[in-house]
Amino acid sequence: MIDSKQYQEYVHQNAQKSNEWLTLTLAFVIGGIICMIGQGFSDLYAYLFPKWEQKDVATLTSITMIFLGSFFTGLGWYDKLGAYAGAGTIIPITGFANSVVSPAIEFRKEGIVFGTMAKMFLVAGPIIVSGVGVSVAVGIIYYIIGLF
Repeated sequence: MIDSKQYQEYVHQNAQKSNEWLTLTLAFVIGGIICMIGQGFSDLYAYLFPKWEQKDVATLTSITMIFLGSFFTGLGWYDKLGAYAGAGTIIPITGFANSVVSPAIEFRKEGIVFGTMAKMFLVAGPIIVSGVGVSVAVGIIYYIIGLF
């Protein structure tokens, strides 16, 4: 039997070494580029639809980024980018789209209902449920406070 100290020494000797500064820089740069693309779409939509309110432009930008994250996940490009850029690809909208689409693609062989649909929210499901639950609770509290 190996004790904890020997195990830690073994892991330290055999773990793959990474260049932390390069990893952090790539995550920062790639994440920034994804955000710049989103800002570019926002500016484009504001220019193309000058009578729209900012919330409408933001909605269309969000839809576009969700579509692109899902589309590039389906092509297998987003995962390759994630292997290269690490945490830089976990930008809220595109990363969330990736977390929904990836399990759906992985389990599609199990059928539409028990594969794609059931596994689609495997990672994202708890986040959605928590977000909806908390927003309902906050809404109720806000409503009650507004009564007084």
